[in-house]
Amino acid sequence: MRKTVAMSLMIIAAVAANLFAMGEGRLTGKIIDAVTKNPIPNATILVVSTGARNFKQEFKAEKDGTYRILLIDATLTYTMTWSAPGYQPVTEPMKLKLGDVTNKDVALNPANARATSSAPAAEAKPDPATTAYNEGAQLFNANKYPEAAAKFTEAVTAKPDLIAGWQALARTEIQTKEYSKAIEAANKALAGDPDETDMYAVLYTAYTATGDKAKAAEAKKKLPANAGSLFNDAAKLINSGKDAEAESLLKQAIAVDDKFAQAYYELGMVYVRMGKNADAKTNLQKYLDLEPNGKDAATAKEMLKYVK
Repeated sequence: MRKTVAMSLMIIAAVAANLFAMGEGRLTGKIIDAVTKNPIPNATILVVSTGARNFKQEFKAEKDGTYRILLIDATLTYTMTWSAPGYQPVTEPMKLKLGDVTNKDVALNPANARATSSAPAAEAKPDPATTAYNEGAQLFNANKYPEAAAKFTEAVTAKPDLIAGWQALARTEIQTKEYSKAIEAANKALAGDPDETDMYAVLYTAYTATGDKAKAAEAKKKLPANAGSLFNDAAKLINSGKDAEAESLLKQAIAVDDKFAQAYYELGMVYVRMGKNADAKTNLQKYLDLEPNGKDAATAKEMLKYVK
């Protein structure tokens, strides 16, 4: 089953490459010592995506403290951590400008920093919203969705204008099937930034689940036409054994392109593994209706015998 997904990924690759090229973003800046204002050598920037898509990579700054990062998918929200040996790290959720350069200079405090007087420097209190957000991201990536939702709720309560927090909460509530909460969070994110078009996928899924066909149709019209990218992300999750997360992305890909036969097949196989026979049958049959002689037609027909 896993081999099939990998092959499907190759088929979509050409389409996805063009889509990613249109959605890339760049992050540049300089990392300095908060006390001396001198550049910090050997600094690193850890970039981790939040939500359903998996991305984690560490980048190194130059000797003069400057850094340049290219991320091919600037539609995502990332947790950025700037750090260096002997310094206190700085962590912040960010979303880059699409097709543009985002500048972010960071000042790191020495790990043993003291005030100029003989008394110890007052310890800076961590931002509660950022702390809760980062804890929520860790829980989400560990598939602990109810716990993650609680942390993201804590983050946006502490900082109501934290758009990244509302986005993460919306995606998490889709996983917990708390659809009314997902709708509220997605609309909060869009109110803060109307360009957060990925929230329309959340709204489409949530409104469909609650039976609100009119609002689901309205959200569908605003979905970015990026079915290939969504399918690729789902394929990566399936290959990592994360069927529950892949399910949502495959449904979003189908919402964008309801003739996307391979997405129906993979969704059907996800439901087979989940034991959801009725849903498996519906999607595998849809695949065969669209591609009766497709490369996975024989497998689909065989699986239909077991999900009656």
